[in-house]
Amino acid sequence: MMMDKKIYIDIFAGCGGLSTGLLNAGWKGLFAIEKNADAFSTLKYNLIDNKEHFLWPTWLPVQECDINELLKEHEEELQALQGKVTLVAGGPPCQGFSMAGKRDKNDQRNKLVKSYIKFIKLVLPEVIIFENVHGFTVNFKDKKGTKQYSSYVERALKRLSYKTAHQIVDMSEYGIPQNRKRFILVAIRHHSPKKVFETLNSNKEPFYKARGISCSTTVYEAISDLEKVHGTRPSPDTKGFQAGLYGPVQSGYQRLMRQSVTSDTDVVDSHRFVNHRQATINLHNDLLAYAPVGKRITPNDNIVSNLNRRGVTVLNRAAQAPTITSIPDEIVHYTEPRILTVREHARIQSFPDWFEFKGKYTSGGERRKQEVPRYTQVGNAVPPLFAEQIGLAILEVLSNDKNE
Repeated sequence: MMMDKKIYIDIFAGCGGLSTGLLNAGWKGLFAIEKNADAFSTLKYNLIDNKEHFLWPTWLPVQECDINELLKEHEEELQALQGKVTLVAGGPPCQGFSMAGKRDKNDQRNKLVKSYIKFIKLVLPEVIIFENVHGFTVNFKDKKGTKQYSSYVERALKRLSYKTAHQIVDMSEYGIPQNRKRFILVAIRHHSPKKVFETLNSNKEPFYKARGISCSTTVYEAISDLEKVHGTRPSPDTKGFQAGLYGPVQSGYQRLMRQSVTSDTDVVDSHRFVNHRQATINLHNDLLAYAPVGKRITPNDNIVSNLNRRGVTVLNRAAQAPTITSIPDEIVHYTEPRILTVREHARIQSFPDWFEFKGKYTSGGERRKQEVPRYTQVGNAVPPLFAEQIGLAILEVLSNDKNE
């Protein structure tokens, strides 16, 4: 079965990383569901207002939206989309499943998996991409036994007549300059989901060659044109801060990320440097001098004094970064005594430079429960360069009219 239009819905969309990749792969969005106003403002600015990427139905306001409210108020409209939507992409928030955080079987966000399944049951797209953290495959144990959310999702989809296949994908193998392992599930009604993974893998080399990049991108290849030594100007969106300027392009990856940017002399979006205290600069200099590059160290390692962070990694310029998260002070630049900017995080996540981030840069304390600042928007996103590749792979599999 082949649908004429390559229409998709982005669910739990965040700031739009997955949608940016699908845009580049030739898909057209119908709408995107994102609960947080900060993240949605970024998605709206880039993909709705500037790129006009979404068709957006008249019955749905163009604003942030909770999936449970959507299911409650627009069940009939969603059901009417059956046969009109090729793809539903995205996965519920991952914090409750993450091995890096406070893994909590009672995290309310885990219940969004059931909301996701209800959404799929109403819309019944031809294809599903479900993305989540590696920990999504690991059992939760309590007095009632064990629960593995990945198995729950696959069983639910199979009851809806989907064929499923999943892999733990290391994004560093797909041109992304970070070691980021993610659970990727593909479900299809009338084709083989395994073919998507096979196509994704076999298309890597021609994909990179066409874009002038390599399958293994280093930190230096990703962000060396963003070093502070290339110059600064007053930050255009925050008083009292300096923002960085572009240096010369030094890799094919940088050239790709800078496509469609109008001027190389302007301040780079979201490339605002943190105003570190002198004690913090001294700590970073000590880390650059004594910490092994690319290796996460903790205060217990006793490599430097006055390290009051849970853990920190000095980037290895010749390798990939660790997983980009919402906590910016866990990574130190490979040559400058500072943490990375939002734009450097975005580069390591493969966001193109035309993609501008909105809202606060950071937040702390209780505000972290409501706000999703720029660093968090980037850290929570699906890398667009990977989303583009899997979007292309799905189109190729769907173009084969032979049902399997």
